[in-house]
Amino acid sequence: MTGDRRTDVFTPEKRSAVMRAVKGANTRPEMALRRALHRLGLRYRLHAKDLPGRPDLVFPGRRAVLFVHGCFWHGHDCARGSRAPKSNRAYWTAKIARNRARDAAAAEKLAVAGWRVFVVWECEMKDVEATARRLARAIRTPPPAEPSRARRRS
Repeated sequence: MTGDRRTDVFTPEKRSAVMRAVKGANTRPEMALRRALHRLGLRYRLHAKDLPGRPDLVFPGRRAVLFVHGCFWHGHDCARGSRAPKSNRAYWTAKIARNRARDAAAAEKLAVAGWRVFVVWECEMKDVEATARRLARAIRTPPPAEPSRARRRS
């Protein structure tokens, strides 16, 4: 078979049910990363409803938030993220575009409010421990100090 011309193994109704059942929080990649970060001594709040985009993990003392994005749902530029379903392609293209715009708007609002925003993609989770170590270093690194008000005026 050439190309990606596989037929869906599910009926349209079953495919809809499968897609509806996809969780928005506590996904397998998120849980694995949470466990690894916890082992490294990082403590966090989960799914903060009071912050834009409801970050998956919030490190309040470090003014850092973390989103664990699924490549398909958030439109990552990788093999899994760039593959759109064969049926109802226009719907899925628009849906993923809206998700990406929503993600960008949330990240911008968080950055403007002084939060450091970290994103981990599902495809980066092949080595969870290495990903967690990289994130822990970045999260523990203090943000650059803002120039003093006196210096900004000159």
